[in-house]
Amino acid sequence: MSESRRPAVLALADGTIFHGCNFGAQGEAFGEICFNTGMVGYQEVLTDPSYRGQIVTMTYPEIGNYGINPGDMESWRPWVEGFVVREYNDVPSNWRSTMSVGAFLAENNIVGISDIDTRKLTSHLRDHGWKMGIISTVDLDPQSLVRRAAELPPLSGRDLVQEVVHDAPRRWGLHGYIDEPSGDFPRAFMPYGGAGVSPVGYLEADEQWFGFRVVVIDCGIKQNTLRHLVRRRCEVIVAPCTTSVEEIRRWQPDGIVISNGPGDPADLGYVIDAVRELMSPEMPMFGICLGQQLLGHAFGGTTYKLKYGHRGCNHPVKRLETGAVEITTQNHGYCVEPDSLPDDVEVTHVNLNDGSLEGLRHKELPIISVQYHPEAGPGPHDSHYLFDTFIDRMKEIGSARR
Repeated sequence: MSESRRPAVLALADGTIFHGCNFGAQGEAFGEICFNTGMVGYQEVLTDPSYRGQIVTMTYPEIGNYGINPGDMESWRPWVEGFVVREYNDVPSNWRSTMSVGAFLAENNIVGISDIDTRKLTSHLRDHGWKMGIISTVDLDPQSLVRRAAELPPLSGRDLVQEVVHDAPRRWGLHGYIDEPSGDFPRAFMPYGGAGVSPVGYLEADEQWFGFRVVVIDCGIKQNTLRHLVRRRCEVIVAPCTTSVEEIRRWQPDGIVISNGPGDPADLGYVIDAVRELMSPEMPMFGICLGQQLLGHAFGGTTYKLKYGHRGCNHPVKRLETGAVEITTQNHGYCVEPDSLPDDVEVTHVNLNDGSLEGLRHKELPIISVQYHPEAGPGPHDSHYLFDTFIDRMKEIGSARR
């Protein structure tokens, strides 16, 4: 066995042990063990900030076939604590690939383990629920690893969101983040229905710009969500979750998106308070994943931890208004308790696997949210209409203002 494929051990806090081979960085990884059922999209999984604090198991048996490329990044770096696969392919074959998964993990000091019976591991988590665990290439003593895994604190109680967001607001444009050192963000386009020259970084200079200003409360945003907003000709300001309500109002947004992100929403009281204060009949809001959970708390509801979470790009969700079934991309370990919500909030979507709540709408305020990831990075495009629904809300409010 070569140095790069040295032995590795995965140990769960309940005493379950898996022996395998190391790829990526050497050393140790600590976190909550979870699994993702997607057949593709491992790069998006690795770079999704919602996985902060977690060791991710891919249920698809062979990982690495198409390598890593700059275009599929969901953040500026990977966020998983460790990576578990059945079979690792170190020789990718794709014209977009710039490096292997192992090289990507090593470059970012993330430990991977292969040659694991991921079907057995996934079944164990489904039967017994989430577990804390350790991957190690340096301590191969099962008893030692189990003892140390059992001593790991749960993720609840730790503000993971502030570990994954930038500390300053920025604008997102057609080709990524636009440097805005002043943070003043003067409007560079006309409101919807008017015409003006596109701001640099959004559309080509000779195109006319029609759109809205959207502030994204960043709790761990996936970049594909920002791409969807810009494609719909929105000016997008990405604001850290610690941004004050006064600062957000000073930018005069036409709508607010509350993003996905990691951790327990109950630990984010300061974000919940800000969201509650921003609620208004004149402010359309769109919550995504953690954003829905934060809205649920802001409405006066509660959340609970799922037994093993929903993670993958093949989860069926029923849209109650039409009866249509959407196949969705998901990554969450917490859920809003529907019985805790007030009468002026209604459920719009439910999960067909376990009946859990997947979507909300406020009956009086222009607020919608979903528990899944409508940007579908990766995944089916069944839920892209939600961005258009949000745009339509801003149109309605904007027309009323005029």
